Amino acid sequence: MSKFFKLLYNELFKTYIRKSTWVMYIVLLAIIIGGAVITSIFEDEIVTSYSDDNWQEELTQENEKLIQESEEEGGYIAEMNSSTISKNNFHLDNDIKPLGYGAWQYTYENASLLSLVSLFTIIIGAGIVSSEFKWGTIKLLLIRPISRTMILLTKFVAVLVFALITLIFTLLSSLLVGAIFFGFEGFDPYFVTSTINGYEHLSLVGETFSSYGYNIVNLIMMTTFAFMVSTIFRNNSLAIGLAIFLMLSGNMIVAAFQKYDFAKYILFANTDLKQYETGDVWIEGMTLGFSVTVLIVYFVLFMALSWVFFNKRDVAGH
Repeated sequence: MSKFFKLLYNELFKTYIRKSTWVMYIVLLAIIIGGAVITSIFEDEIVTSYSDDNWQEELTQENEKLIQESEEEGGYIAEMNSSTISKNNFHLDNDIKPLGYGAWQYTYENASLLSLVSLFTIIIGAGIVSSEFKWGTIKLLLIRPISRTMILLTKFVAVLVFALITLIFTLLSSLLVGAIFFGFEGFDPYFVTSTINGYEHLSLVGETFSSYGYNIVNLIMMTTFAFMVSTIFRNNSLAIGLAIFLMLSGNMIVAAFQKYDFAKYILFANTDLKQYETGDVWIEGMTLGFSVTVLIVYFVLFMALSWVFFNKRDVAGH
């Protein structure tokens, strides 16, 4: 087991010693800070704040304005306003003052940044095996008294550790930057949000971690796919290109074949497990258990192909 951790440390060291890795974190932090700056500049337009004493009256007046606007504009505006009115009525009916915008709210919204974390992880995963063949350093690894299986496993775990570290960095940076720009709502603030059962008063911290957690599924699956392509073809550009293309077009692929029964077996129809929480399920008949099973099958297939090709690869010519 000590060999495994030594190899893992070596892989992480090689990853974090590169300047390109730190550029990724700088870009991520710059986006987080930039988002906070933009939100603070347009805070009056983006964020609605309510006074402690007259928030009920303010919400009532807001609803009256939205109803009038809906009658005048109609269409999409009326539909959007209807959702806001329903949410405001929930606050009024249950005597719940709307939570002010703060660090946790900003962190919750930044769950979308995990798409960028996925991109960075794909880049690391796509190169961690192919680069060994490209630079000829694979021979130095294989002459050690360590099995190819352990070498491949440590490389994959190193990619997952990188993904976890980057995810935590995104969450903590968003929380810190949010606290600096918007203040801190407390350690366990509650907010009103739409769920499958209608509007509910839920823990913002819990929903934040839940949102980040759901995004991890797609991150792991796309990284594993890129890792497999890199291992089979020893080409990180191909792995990165294919993984990014599928990550961006996955939903369109599912939508194109949605009317066919086989569509539910497509990987991208199952990576968004939040669909079972919201009730907006991609294809009728799909269940949480079904999607988890499909994901496990894909994961095992990707790893099995990586293992077969890596173990059978002839490195004599490298």
